[in-house]
Amino acid sequence: MRKTIFFMVLSFLVVTKQNAQEFEFKADQIDIAYERFMLPNGLTLLVHEDHKAPIAAVNVWYHVGSKNEKEGKSGFAHLFEHLMFNGSENFNDDYFQALERIGGTDLNGTTNSDRTNYFQNVPVSALDQVLFLESDRMGHLLGAIDQAKLDEQRGVVQNEKRQGENQPYGKQWDLLTKAMYPKGHPYSWTVIGEMEDLNAASLEDVQEWFKSYYGTANAVIAVAGDVNPQEVHKKVLDYFGDIPAGPTIARQEVNIPIKEYDSYQVYEDRVPEARILFTWNTPEFGNKEDIHLDLISSILTSGKNSRLYKRLVYDEQIASSVVSFQSSSEIASEFVTWANVKPEGDVDKVQAIMEEELAKLIKEGPTESELKRVKAAYFSGFIKGLERIGGFGGVSDILASNQTYFGDASYYKTVLKYVEDATIADVQATAKKWLSKGKHVLLCKPFPEYTVTESPIDRSKLPALGEAKSSKFPALERAQLSNDLNIVLAKRTGVPTVVMNLMFDAGYKTDFLSSPGTAELAMDLLDEGTKDMNSLEINEKLQLLGASLSSYSSQDNSNVYLNTLKPSLDASIDLFADVVLNPAFPEKEFERLKDEQINTIKQEKSQPISMALRVMNKYLYGEGHPYSNPYTGTGYEETVSKLTRSDIESFYATWIRPNNATLVVTGDLDMKELKLKLEKAFGKWKKADVPTITFTTPKVNSKNTLYLMDRPESEQSVILAGNLVQKYGEVPQIALEQMVSVLGGDFTSRINMNLREDKHWAYGASGFVMGAKAERPFIVYAPVQTDKSAESVTEIRKEISEFISTRPVTQEELDKVKTNQILSLPGQWETNSAVNSSVVNIIRYNLPDDYYQSYDANVRNLTLKDVRDVSKAVVKPDAVNWFMVGDRSKIAEKLDELGFDAIIEIDADGNPKIPAVKDAKRDIKN
Repeated sequence: MRKTIFFMVLSFLVVTKQNAQEFEFKADQIDIAYERFMLPNGLTLLVHEDHKAPIAAVNVWYHVGSKNEKEGKSGFAHLFEHLMFNGSENFNDDYFQALERIGGTDLNGTTNSDRTNYFQNVPVSALDQVLFLESDRMGHLLGAIDQAKLDEQRGVVQNEKRQGENQPYGKQWDLLTKAMYPKGHPYSWTVIGEMEDLNAASLEDVQEWFKSYYGTANAVIAVAGDVNPQEVHKKVLDYFGDIPAGPTIARQEVNIPIKEYDSYQVYEDRVPEARILFTWNTPEFGNKEDIHLDLISSILTSGKNSRLYKRLVYDEQIASSVVSFQSSSEIASEFVTWANVKPEGDVDKVQAIMEEELAKLIKEGPTESELKRVKAAYFSGFIKGLERIGGFGGVSDILASNQTYFGDASYYKTVLKYVEDATIADVQATAKKWLSKGKHVLLCKPFPEYTVTESPIDRSKLPALGEAKSSKFPALERAQLSNDLNIVLAKRTGVPTVVMNLMFDAGYKTDFLSSPGTAELAMDLLDEGTKDMNSLEINEKLQLLGASLSSYSSQDNSNVYLNTLKPSLDASIDLFADVVLNPAFPEKEFERLKDEQINTIKQEKSQPISMALRVMNKYLYGEGHPYSNPYTGTGYEETVSKLTRSDIESFYATWIRPNNATLVVTGDLDMKELKLKLEKAFGKWKKADVPTITFTTPKVNSKNTLYLMDRPESEQSVILAGNLVQKYGEVPQIALEQMVSVLGGDFTSRINMNLREDKHWAYGASGFVMGAKAERPFIVYAPVQTDKSAESVTEIRKEISEFISTRPVTQEELDKVKTNQILSLPGQWETNSAVNSSVVNIIRYNLPDDYYQSYDANVRNLTLKDVRDVSKAVVKPDAVNWFMVGDRSKIAEKLDELGFDAIIEIDADGNPKIPAVKDAKRDIKN
């Protein structure tokens, strides 16, 4: 037991007769003498005598590492290791300073995925002090840790993380960890952790970690040096014997993620050379194959005769260095190899050689001389480590690690036996099993060296805008088929798409003559099948043609839309005509879409903005008006549930007629050619008399009235404030658009800047005039925080009122919105679809054919007087009615103070919650 390491090592080497320079290493001749003690509290003590110097190594291992952390708590094992050096309850001082005062060397603490250790070499005369310090931080730590120490070490660890990632190739470990282990695997986060997790660590976390893992039963102490085992045992019992064992700990099982395929990843770093890296998931630490992979690593890159070094660095000289190692861990390992490619080297060639050499090793195995060489290096490295009693690879480290991982301080003998017994076939089989598939390739490319040039730009102000070019809108051509189907063509050359929009003068307003929800359901059903094709067959044919087709309704129109490619135009027109002329309205699809529409209504009645839109028209236009049904067009649950297939057929027969339609076409086509194609496809379509929708004068029976819809637990209140304005053509439309932009249309509009940027009560607020052929709603829309509902009404009232009184549109505001409009016009008409949409507006609202051709000039020529005049004609503060969706219990009290003529609570279908409402000032009626 008292032999020195020197004499013990002499028996390791046996000179062979064949070659006096070859040594044969025998595992069973290597022995580290030690005594093992188990304290009553579960602490394991290992003592090794070595009297060559009057020093002692104390190595304390705790069987806890980053794999014991929970998701979202990464980096905690390492952070706690730092805290262990900041003092304990009975020695509340810096641990490093204490050890330096007594001549400590080889002093540190480290954390990996599986364990945390603390070690130091000290003069043997200071052994008691070291045992006191180690026992005090093992058993008496928590009282000394406060928020200040936690914050200090958190900062230290975060800077350690930054320092590591700031090193050349420093990002590779984080990338490899995430690439090799699936989310949730105990090794799927790095030991140092994520910044946000470190920031979240609390004192409660510290206490829980200490109590869970820093008990004596989860620790091993190895003492080596000029000591007596029995004396050490007595000292350790005295210092550590009163520390509790701690709770039981569940150990993770071996868990090696198996990758069936290779993966590839590239990143850039500020490095002088590219690095090509391969890694595989491999067996756990201590497994026989884990040891074989250590040998494979040496075969590849250890020494000048290693395969990758000789090939890449020495012979071909295209790499500056090569590295490989088996990164062994307790429940899974990784085999890593990389080459740094010289600046003038070829990355692809280096990668090809690496793969070639690996494939050769897998196919043929190592040579006998290679295997002997790497075995000798393995034994040699182990033996040289035995010369030291402490530090990494020293005697105390070997004993503590083997005891911690394997429950046997002598397990190193098993490992050495694996090395001794490894054959060429064994190594080849291991390489084939683990290195044949599933590698991750990580390529680091040098970040390019960029330079800057001197700039002549004056950044104290924005550059002046160049002269805005006038936007171009195609001229419109008109024609009519024999059945009175109107054709409008906007020809655009050089664009391979063709867009068609078949507009019928129908839409939701026709529900006035039938039942709410009919137009929506009928047009949804139109493209769900023809007499010869079902919905799926139509869809497949559209895909083959590179086309899309849809049918839908809006308030004033029902539409069938086609977007196709010019080469497939003829076939696309045939399919388009088949859908329009031969709808089957399948019963199965009818029932499905009717159910969907009812579900849509239910969803609308749960969403704040659609709740308001559903009831708005009823009170702006009054009962009996074609627009009085829900603006969404979906109708009511009761009305839609009663619709039959014959109602849909009746809608089609009544409104889907050529003499009630205009086909708007945009694309690189000639009218003559287009008309021939359309006559062939649609010419036999029969026209018929179509009913006339008469727009009566809206019967608005209220003003300054708030219609309140209760939506319990709403986080916001949605406010709509509106009144009707004149039809298209009765006020200057371009002036109206610029006025709306100033008041509520743009981000920098008055209403948005007030409620969002100034008050911070809304994410966004706006104003707009909604499209309609008759009188149109001018709406201000503001979803605001609940506790500012009443205040927001007051601010909106102020903005509307002042807009036509004390704060009319200014020249600066007008110039800004005009410039924005002019500069944005070319981008608005980039696609055929966008141009087609603008032509549809011309048809829908009976605008002049050159409306958009002259739009640019008309905007430029707009005057401040034009906008102020239209403001006075349109903005009518006294005529505004209000709609609010919010939590009545939280907003009602303040609303009563706003001076409304009436506050009427309505349900989701717009019905008052009482039969009639009289003067409601000062009261909310319900």
